[in-house]
Amino acid sequence: MTRVLGKYTLRIVRELGDFGLFTSRSLAAAVGSRKLGRRVVRSIYEQGVRCVPVIMIVGLFTGLVLGLQGYYVLNKFGSSGLLGTLVSLTLVRELAPVLAALMLVGQAGSALAAELGIQRNSEQIDALETMGADVHAYLISPRLIAAVLVFPIQTAFFCLIGLLGGYLSGSVVLALQPGVYWSAVFHAVHPVDVRECMIKAAIFGLLTIAICAYNGFNAHRRTSASGARAVSASTTRAVVISSITVLAADYVITSFLV
Repeated sequence: MTRVLGKYTLRIVRELGDFGLFTSRSLAAAVGSRKLGRRVVRSIYEQGVRCVPVIMIVGLFTGLVLGLQGYYVLNKFGSSGLLGTLVSLTLVRELAPVLAALMLVGQAGSALAAELGIQRNSEQIDALETMGADVHAYLISPRLIAAVLVFPIQTAFFCLIGLLGGYLSGSVVLALQPGVYWSAVFHAVHPVDVRECMIKAAIFGLLTIAICAYNGFNAHRRTSASGARAVSASTTRAVVISSITVLAADYVITSFLV
């Protein structure tokens, strides 16, 4: 038992070390990289524009559910006027950065892991390395830079759509006055809350896209599978680990910022 535990501990430490080197090398490769801006714009389109529909849908229904459940609970205590406070703080401080990151991982992150896995499986990455190209600067760095920019924007969009959903539940479906709802939202959210939300979103973006890129880039290292199975296993692993990392990082960041 001790031997197995030690084996897995060493494996985890080795993976963390490899991941740290991979991420730091990718970030350092962005310095002085040629035509970086064009690749960053393409990555912003992949992580941003293509993911807007899922952000809108999930944000809207999150706000709708928060509005319904929040009104039901607050009305029991005669505090239905605080619905705007409940919805806005819940979204801005916790739900928006976490759910937006999970949705982006499910769409953009999984696509990135699969794309890099296929490129590794078809030896395209090996060909770039043979030609002397810096594959980190060409394939990874633009994605990481785009993630730091896109995730906060998508999170802010998620917050706005979620607040609209809370308004629809509280003021259109139920009996809360619109002015009461928006006034509570205005007085509840402070710059420190927005700052915490954006910090979380940027960190989640860097971590999750780096994890997805690392797993796709190293798909050939999955000794238990090869070919298409290796790509599938790496993509699944990337999404699972990224999702867990978002939740764990959310707790750590919140414990420092609260």
